[in-house]
Amino acid sequence: MLNGGDYAKACMEAYVRPFESETGIKLTPVTDEFSMAQFELMISTNSVSVDVVPVDAISAIQASQKGHLEPIDYSIYRQEELGAMLDFAKTRYSVGSIVYALCMVYNTEKFPADKPRPATWAEFWDVAKYPGVRTFPTGEYGASGPWEEALLADGVSAGALYPLDIDRAFASLDKIKPHIRKWFVTGSENQQMLHDKVVDLAETYDGRAVALIDQGGKLELNRNQQKMTWESWAIPKGSPNAQNAQRFIEFITRADRQAAFVQLMPYGPTNRNAFKLLPEAIGHKFASHPDYSASSIIMDAQWYSEVGPNGKSNNDLIIERWNEWILQ
Repeated sequence: MLNGGDYAKACMEAYVRPFESETGIKLTPVTDEFSMAQFELMISTNSVSVDVVPVDAISAIQASQKGHLEPIDYSIYRQEELGAMLDFAKTRYSVGSIVYALCMVYNTEKFPADKPRPATWAEFWDVAKYPGVRTFPTGEYGASGPWEEALLADGVSAGALYPLDIDRAFASLDKIKPHIRKWFVTGSENQQMLHDKVVDLAETYDGRAVALIDQGGKLELNRNQQKMTWESWAIPKGSPNAQNAQRFIEFITRADRQAAFVQLMPYGPTNRNAFKLLPEAIGHKFASHPDYSASSIIMDAQWYSEVGPNGKSNNDLIIERWNEWILQ
């Protein structure tokens, strides 16, 4: 299962065809969007028809907790490849495929490099010193909302973010709320606002901003305090071809394969050795570049996935709180 669109095309070129060529194993790509609802249905009806699936960080944890994933066989990995994989994207039941980030972006006509511009989320909150129209991602989907940013803006250190203090996060969001033009729902919506110059400051998905910059957009990314998250590959429990699925995932997480993929789709590699195979100018476009690691925040998928006595995850609870808050 490769998802759809350009992502699937990149997977075909960087992963599927080279794997078939090297191993002689015939693959049947399913180039369509894949949802966890589909996944749950396959498992519950004992009708698993795919061998490899893409999963986001939270879904991977939730699916593994339910016993819906096969353990990854790391014994077949080359040690130089395994050792180069980012720790947070290498779990018992999934292996990281891409890394991306939510980070600050400036309209450089409003905030040129030789003028004062916010460098931290605390400064982003300072609308008096840095006036300008702002946008942030909606919180209606939970983990992709501006919780960590709100806490950093309120003085919480990066190392003390988790467990998130939800009350404090919303109190901080109260301060910036009147200055947000729109809480964007999709990455394309945010990208259009930046393209049309209706916002001066934004938090954005890094790949969207990089695409606009490559097209000549008057924008600049600030990687300081970027929030990194990732997607992974996993094998459904009951996969009809689990052994070959293990071999495929090992193959496509090698440095050379990830380097080929990220030059087709602008997402960061999870195998750090891929950067050795990329031109420096290209490597620096990606959230997972080693130069950004010290100043980055890694989303704690485990915290968002934790389920309380009421049967709801922290992700569920923060969504409920957002839906109440946004109407106030």
